[in-house]
Amino acid sequence: MGRVINPDSTGKTRNQLMRTGAELLRHLSQKSELDGDAKDMAAAIVYCLREIDAGIDQSAIAWEKRDYWMKADELRMRWGWAGQMADQLNALILGETWDQLPPLMIKLLPKFADIKITKFTRSESFWQGSHARLLEEKSKP
Repeated sequence: MGRVINPDSTGKTRNQLMRTGAELLRHLSQKSELDGDAKDMAAAIVYCLREIDAGIDQSAIAWEKRDYWMKADELRMRWGWAGQMADQLNALILGETWDQLPPLMIKLLPKFADIKITKFTRSESFWQGSHARLLEEKSKP
């Protein structure tokens, strides 16, 4: 019997989310004013970063099950920024401190620098409503 290969691995999902984050950052950087669309994009980045962070933990646990402790630790250290940046961006959005968005974007850009975007592949429907959904999370206990 051959190996079972999971086509939807956490690594593949992480790459797709990084691509999405890079596209959202590009769209946001082209905005001249902060409108509802920009708020939705910022909230969508929070969701992408959260999902990346969750996938890192899944991958690290899989490595630990195989007794690859150092590899799991390295993975967590290399990707620890995702959860931290998601929390910072989330706090910025919930606190309505939109003047802090450009400096935070500047911190995020180097993390996505190696992703080349020649064509946008994500449609507006991906990020639309993300801001409202994030605000709903805040109101839930």
